Amino acid sequence: MKIFFLLPVLLLSACAGLPPSIANAPATEVSYQQVSLDPNSFKDVPVRWGGVIIDVDNEEHDSMLQIVAYPLDYTGRPQTQRAGEGRFVVKSPEFLDPAVYAKDKEITIAGVITGDTELTVGKRVIRVPLLSATAIYLWPKLANYNYYSPYYGPYPYYPGYYPLYRGGFYGPFFRW
Repeated sequence: MKIFFLLPVLLLSACAGLPPSIANAPATEVSYQQVSLDPNSFKDVPVRWGGVIIDVDNEEHDSMLQIVAYPLDYTGRPQTQRAGEGRFVVKSPEFLDPAVYAKDKEITIAGVITGDTELTVGKRVIRVPLLSATAIYLWPKLANYNYYSPYYGPYPYYPGYYPLYRGGFYGPFFRW
């Protein structure tokens, strides 16, 4: 009898893990706020951060990603419904295609803090944490369904659910 209770828990726990490329990377629980105050005191500390891509800059031997940091949920996905924490830059030795790593895509990075770097935002120069990437995971876009559109009424068996039968199941009069 106990096996029937354990089986759903095991199946659901298999869906709740981090992607393998990020889950197996070493990381410490250091928050973006702690590092942003003094990035040089956290050099060589492995972290797992995430956010939304702002810009990709491909240089001769590496690629630089500018990211707005968001806290991660239990799956490692950035919680974009919460407030952004600030910017950070990720340096990757691989070529990151700007068409794939496009603006406003969600990303999670496992990497090592290598210090800080300067960014120009508008006319202001700011210092932000710099990470050297060991693993990058680009999240697929979540589907956004509108269940209350005129063609998909609020309930599947609601009489107005089917567009052909607007006046009830067969309408006020049988019309063919």
